[in-house]
Amino acid sequence: MAVRLAVIYYSATGNVHQLAEALAKGGEGREAEVRLLRVPELAPDTAIDANPAWRTHVDTMKDSVREATLEDLEWASAYAFGTPTRYGNVSAQLKQFIDSTGALWQAGVFHNKPVTSFTSATNRHGGQESTLLSLNNVFYHWGCIIVPPGYTNPVLFGAGGNPYGTSWPSGGGEGPDQATLDAANYQGRHLVEIAERLRG
Repeated sequence: MAVRLAVIYYSATGNVHQLAEALAKGGEGREAEVRLLRVPELAPDTAIDANPAWRTHVDTMKDSVREATLEDLEWASAYAFGTPTRYGNVSAQLKQFIDSTGALWQAGVFHNKPVTSFTSATNRHGGQESTLLSLNNVFYHWGCIIVPPGYTNPVLFGAGGNPYGTSWPSGGGEGPDQATLDAANYQGRHLVEIAERLRG
């Protein structure tokens, strides 16, 4: 049976969405069954409308990527979680979704499932690593097996060499460059490969 990969993310203006798509394609490249899923938007319309890129992304995604559910977490045999950096931490939107998983955690749904994480921040030193480490704290509690990209492939160095997970400094206003998308793609392939090995 194929690895079932849930790529679950929050993205305001689209950078994390692009990383999620690349990671999902990497998983599909190893013949995983992949669900690309977004968590619900929590910000008020006044905040979203103040940033045209945010409004455009929200309107574009509402009908093209479905919202994640707890059933998706039960279905998956591997996870990838993505979030923009918020003061060096996980976005409220993704955290709200995670905070709804208590019953699954108590039931042992997450035990021994491989998981990886990815992020984007405005600045190169804007808290990308601390965000990934914060997100990983959830996975320790879940009993997951954390699968970082490490330095396991040369493609990672072209994207800045972050061993914790793919990250993109979005301050230039452009979306992730090709090197970063390649790193995210590799991260998805790597996660599925490890999931396959764990399955035996």
